[in-house]
Amino acid sequence: MREIVLDTETTGLDPKSGHRIVEIGCVELVNHVATNETFHQYINPERDMPDEAFRVHGLSAEFLRDQPVFSDIAEAFLTFIGESPLVIHNAEFDMGFLNAELAKIKLGKLDMARSIDTVRMARKKFPGAPANLDALCKRFQIDNSNRELHGALLDARLLADVYLELSGGRQRGLELAGRGSRNAAQKTASNTPLRQPRPHAPSPQEEEAHQAFIETFDAPLWRLENEDAG
Repeated sequence: MREIVLDTETTGLDPKSGHRIVEIGCVELVNHVATNETFHQYINPERDMPDEAFRVHGLSAEFLRDQPVFSDIAEAFLTFIGESPLVIHNAEFDMGFLNAELAKIKLGKLDMARSIDTVRMARKKFPGAPANLDALCKRFQIDNSNRELHGALLDARLLADVYLELSGGRQRGLELAGRGSRNAAQKTASNTPLRQPRPHAPSPQEEEAHQAFIETFDAPLWRLENEDAG
């Protein structure tokens, strides 16, 4: 099972107000285990960088000016994610920005149904508790000491670990494996036809053959013991 953990950084909070994506980071998971496959790209937003956004991710307009625009990296991005489910922290935010960028270059939108929102997972599992990425890293004892600023690839890597814990952690695989083994054993036992117990008493013919065989012995030990006892 392939999944893509995804994060973006932007110039602001709303694409409808003209804000754009400035960074995309993706981490590939196969069977809930991170592989070495990633996608990471800085993007020229073709606009200024508000101070509030700069304080979040530290990406300046000067730095981004030399990066490719979204249309130049869209094909590589779409190829990387393929048709896999997208694991996103607050999926509506990132999916909204991605679909706004795709709409600008007249490409089809990403279906929200393919997204897995880890914010919703966290709120369902821990009602009333903080559901931001830092709080979840602290809860699950995931080292996020390098996260002085937001970064799409760094946050995607952290989110991959958080997602694993929200999905049941390392015990999840062990539990499923054990449950599968028990179910398989029960299924095998239930499908095995019942055998009737085998008879263990000798037949008359077997008793006669055995007695004839004993008569061939010269003074067997058990016969002497019986005579001494008498």
